[in-house]
Amino acid sequence: MSKALAKESHAAGQREDCEGGSRRRSWGLLVTAGVGGTLVALYAVVTPFVTPALRKVCLPFIPATSTQIQNVLKMLENRSGSLVDIGSGDGRIVIAAAKRGFKAVGYELNPWLVWYSRYRAWRDGVHQNTKFYISDLWKMPQLEKKLEEELQCNARIIACRFPFPCWIPDHTAGEGIDTVWAYDLKHRRGCETKSLEITPETES
Repeated sequence: MSKALAKESHAAGQREDCEGGSRRRSWGLLVTAGVGGTLVALYAVVTPFVTPALRKVCLPFIPATSTQIQNVLKMLENRSGSLVDIGSGDGRIVIAAAKRGFKAVGYELNPWLVWYSRYRAWRDGVHQNTKFYISDLWKMPQLEKKLEEELQCNARIIACRFPFPCWIPDHTAGEGIDTVWAYDLKHRRGCETKSLEITPETES
């Protein structure tokens, strides 16, 4: 009798060990999957923000300050029509211009910022006057030449934080990181009355 009880106790112990090992393996798989999923999600979110900083010319995302936005709007006083923001970030300048009556378009490499810009435009009630596209500035060869040849003669180009190295600005406002430079194409040669067309890679 005692031998039978000992065998049953031993068998029960083995079953408990197997069940415990199975539970540990299940938890291990869950933890591994959770960590792996978290790393993949972080990579997907962080990469669009980090990649621009690793290019030959470092252009990381730095949100426009309220002072910078006011400086841009100052350069747009007494003007109307269309506005294109190349490297629009989270859409602050595009949305501010739309609130002033401009038909504003933003081109941005980071898809998260494009989707967030669309949300902000909808939230602020200007989504009908704004459009945002995912597009890579670095795939636009000779940007200065493209702007000079394709924009209308009365166009004004405004640069924020990074002036055009080969152009002399007609107007400057602000200082430090809030500096903006304005270039009037009517003062440059070779200006033709064509419309600027920048083909977006995707809208989603």
